[in-house]
Amino acid sequence: MSREVLRCNWPKDDALYIEYHDIEWGVPVYEDSKIFEFMLLETFQAGLSWITILRRRENFRTAFDNFDFQKIANYSDEKLEELRQDVGIIRNRLKIKAAKTNAIAFMEVQKEFVTFSKYLWGFVDGKPIQNNFKSMSEIPANTILSDKISKDLKSRGFKFVGSTIVYAHMQAMGMVNDHTTDCFRHKEI
Repeated sequence: MSREVLRCNWPKDDALYIEYHDIEWGVPVYEDSKIFEFMLLETFQAGLSWITILRRRENFRTAFDNFDFQKIANYSDEKLEELRQDVGIIRNRLKIKAAKTNAIAFMEVQKEFVTFSKYLWGFVDGKPIQNNFKSMSEIPANTILSDKISKDLKSRGFKFVGSTIVYAHMQAMGMVNDHTTDCFRHKEI
């Protein structure tokens, strides 16, 4: 007799969402390339549901050269317009432009801190914040820390990095463990 796995309730019964929840969400990420991937995807998620972005993730990967921030930083106006015509991604002109702007700013942070990871994880002394929320309703949309990071990113020229987007990024890349306490991933992470 198999026991039902308890997980956060947000993936519901969507297989793609469940896979993302069970394997990626909340797992600490320290590689700059993966941090940038999440940052780019969160930029496009602004105002939309995460599942919308998740379903188009592979299209984004292809369109944005495997999330290579060095290539994205050098995109021409023609390439940006080509992206604007790509029906496989979110074709918002400001978000597409922000991808390039953020790639440039990302590399500037790397110059200052050696890695973007060192910069970002420095806000939490390199260790994930372990929250103990019992239900999704307890999980905040943003925090004082995400406010601080957002403000700092904006001062460095990043776009689409409001506090709520930053907090979602922190959750995705494991800077905070926001799996509910009854979820099997809470203890694992």
